Amino acid sequence: SIGTIGLIKAVDTYRIGKGVRLATYASRCIDNELLMTFRSDKKRAREIFLYEPISGDDGEGNALRFLDVLESVDEDIPERMEKEENIEKLYGYIEKNLTEREKLIIRLRYGVSEGKGTPEHPEITQREIAKRLGISRSYVSRIEKKALQKLRCAYDYGRRKN
Repeated sequence: SIGTIGLIKAVDTYRIGKGVRLATYASRCIDNELLMTFRSDKKRAREIFLYEPISGDDGEGNALRFLDVLESVDEDIPERMEKEENIEKLYGYIEKNLTEREKLIIRLRYGVSEGKGTPEHPEITQREIAKRLGISRSYVSRIEKKALQKLRCAYDYGRRKN
């Protein structure tokens, strides 16, 4: 069925004027679809979301989340303050350096809203973002990669400046 999806995408996106035979183009689309599926299956097996329940209910409808485990680890106060300061800087970098589409994709992908990750805004996969925005998963991936690079550059510049 994955091959069929690749074939359907090939037929939908094939352009006669490009000078490429449909069979050649379709085989590349099918190969690409298979590779993307294998990659996403492998990645999905490793994905852990911060707000995803990792245990059953406690009887009151509260499930233990991965974030709860992370937050319960004892940190000393200076480390926590530094972490919170870095998070604030990150949100500033997001606002100042990214386009609206990049902000949206980063917020959806990493579960951050206007300053915080919240259960109302859980992280979602690139495929889910693509479906929601009506664009391809590979385009979401390119936008995410570009946005992360911008954030990395802004962060590095901020560190050198201070």
